[in-house]
Amino acid sequence: MSFVSCALRVATPRCLPAPWRSPRPLSSAAGPTAEKSVPYQRTLKEEGSGEPSRPPPSSAEVVVVGGGSLGCQTTYHLAKQGVTNVVLLERDRLTSGTTWHTAGLLWQLRPSDVEVELLAHTREVVSRELPAETGLHTGWVQNGGLFIASSKQRLDEYKRLMSNMPNVRDHDASVYLRLQGDALSVGGYESNPIFWEEVSEKFAFGLFDLNWDVFMQHIEGAINRVPVLERTGIKSTVCGPESFTADHKPLMGEAPEVRGFFLGCGFNSAGMMLGGGCGKELAHWIIHGRPEKDMHGYDIRRFHHSLTDNNRWIRERSHESYAKNYSVVFPHDEPLAGRNLRKDPLHEELLRQGCVFQERHGWERPGWFSPGGAAPVLDYDYYGAYGRERHRDYIYNRLLGDEYTFDFPPHHDIIKKECLACRNALALFDMSYFGKFYLLGPEATKAVNWLFTADVSKAPGSTVYTCMLNKQGGVESDLTVSRISPEHPASPLAPAFEGDGYYLAIGGAVAQHNWSHITTVLQDMKLKCKLLDCSEELGMMSIQGPLSRVVLQEVLDTDLSNEAFPFSTHKLTTAAGCKVRAMRLSFVGELGWELHVPRADCVKVYQALMRAGARHGIANAGYRAIDSLSSEKGYRHWHADLRSDDTPLEAGLAFTCKLKSNIPFLGREAVEAQKAKGIFRRLVCFTAEQKVPMFGLEAVWRDGKVVGHIRRADFGFAIDKTIAYGYIRDPAGGPVSLDFVKSGSYQLERMGETFPAQAHTKSPFDPDNKRVKGFY
Repeated sequence: MSFVSCALRVATPRCLPAPWRSPRPLSSAAGPTAEKSVPYQRTLKEEGSGEPSRPPPSSAEVVVVGGGSLGCQTTYHLAKQGVTNVVLLERDRLTSGTTWHTAGLLWQLRPSDVEVELLAHTREVVSRELPAETGLHTGWVQNGGLFIASSKQRLDEYKRLMSNMPNVRDHDASVYLRLQGDALSVGGYESNPIFWEEVSEKFAFGLFDLNWDVFMQHIEGAINRVPVLERTGIKSTVCGPESFTADHKPLMGEAPEVRGFFLGCGFNSAGMMLGGGCGKELAHWIIHGRPEKDMHGYDIRRFHHSLTDNNRWIRERSHESYAKNYSVVFPHDEPLAGRNLRKDPLHEELLRQGCVFQERHGWERPGWFSPGGAAPVLDYDYYGAYGRERHRDYIYNRLLGDEYTFDFPPHHDIIKKECLACRNALALFDMSYFGKFYLLGPEATKAVNWLFTADVSKAPGSTVYTCMLNKQGGVESDLTVSRISPEHPASPLAPAFEGDGYYLAIGGAVAQHNWSHITTVLQDMKLKCKLLDCSEELGMMSIQGPLSRVVLQEVLDTDLSNEAFPFSTHKLTTAAGCKVRAMRLSFVGELGWELHVPRADCVKVYQALMRAGARHGIANAGYRAIDSLSSEKGYRHWHADLRSDDTPLEAGLAFTCKLKSNIPFLGREAVEAQKAKGIFRRLVCFTAEQKVPMFGLEAVWRDGKVVGHIRRADFGFAIDKTIAYGYIRDPAGGPVSLDFVKSGSYQLERMGETFPAQAHTKSPFDPDNKRVKGFY
């Protein structure tokens, strides 16, 4: 998806990019003291043409297509990592796409620790590596940056992300300023860019007309910050195209459909900033099969194929990512675009009961339940752009707006009720958005023994929590795996198969990532088994709490006693006359079961459960409650406190690894080597001594020194404390033992203020796991 971008220059021949509006061929720039700009056709002819290049070699180890910032940086890092036979193909001249009109700015504040590291590497390349290697000055000027806040919310965002005339960015005025010699470049982003439907194959170094009526809002913002601009002439303008993606993050990594084909595109006006770091990671990805850092947020596999095949979703979400380019990034933000594409079977039932939905992987999943009644997600209104009328009295949007704070949200007490209902009685969680896969076939057991860290090849009826690792020992996923028997006749609940069978339940937001990882391993090993996706055909309800057995015993046609139905087992049974698969598991640390139900029967089973639970205080609860409850219990969330660059030993998940057996598994050698060498960073649970909201990225201080930062934080209502998880290191460089964790004095830094905290080596709630086993 391409947009048009523009910028204006004040008295300098260079330019800054900022999103723009009109894809008309550029003829001349209007406005005071503006120079006559080069027509679009002449730009293509004169700028794009040149002497023919020599023919490319007949073969290469790696072929890089596209000579922009990312293409050049990837080629550079491939060579640095030892790949000498690399060919870079560019149909015109280097940087002829969007790179040539980049602002050249490099900011340090980003809402992710990985992104901060990527930016740091770009800065290292342009400021030190390239000048040292080539003897040429790159033009890099270390003049710092200034972020200006015009509201408390914006100031809180900057304070949260921080742990240096300079470059200036005023997000609230949607403008940025950059010195270039004795001139000033000005650019900004407006909310109604024009979609560029067809890009010519010959497009290079092309520009468009600048619409002064639209761009005036940025000029006014710039004048507000730099009043002298009101009396300064404008030398020239630049208006060129920019590409934006559906979630405002680049598209990188190996394509799920074609092995050996890697993407590095869609940088949302940040290609120059991220080019160095992302080029290095992509080069490592190509050579070693995975990046060094956790790049899931940029990995093309983060999107389900049903979304990337949907033009409406791409168009709406790409527009919104552009329109919100300068918006404050709040902890509980949700998109308004591209919604209602994947609805589970309980969607309408829960909507009537006040469910406020979250969007994950295209699914509408329950976030929390409003006592004010239904809050449907409406069709995308493009924020009133393109002549569309904005939705009036949009309840869902208003509820989201109320949540936009870095303090405790106004619905804090509602989520508290959901959590305490689960802890004190019982709650029903609709988890139907989960990925639900079957791994079946003659060599399925061989596959699971290699794929999974735990021993999952047990007797049918067993369910095991386990991880999947990469070669470096990093955790690619955590999930549950259930051994099953074949059924006749076959159904989505119980397929027919020959050989062995396993049922995999995986968090829905990372289902595509898991699917791609598993299929890649199966292909590499050439195993005789297949992976089936039944995510759409099955619903999933989780009933958790001290009274869950009492209520479920009225609905399920099976004995639920500890002896007949132990923890970590599953059975096929009936509920309300419908066949279901019941699993005794918990994501929240309570006595409970999951019911996996054919789609057509979900409403009937749900209604039966709610009727049976009514007199026992059953409550609907959503994922905001799950986040809180699982934090209290110390359960890991993949890609929050558990990522592909974290090992099971570092994350406290050594119990999932079959290290006492001699069964090999993917990543075992790396885990064993780390165990022998020692653990030099460790995930630690902290509770703050004061009631203070935290959301991640807070600095962790130990005995007066920063030793790490928080990955994930929430509020635990049962213990009435803020809970945070972060990896810590020993500043002296030694291993991080449990004694090291226990012996320190800790503080957590939030928005420049530190708060005393206690470190825990076990869960702060029910550390002996009695409640999960049914002992209250």
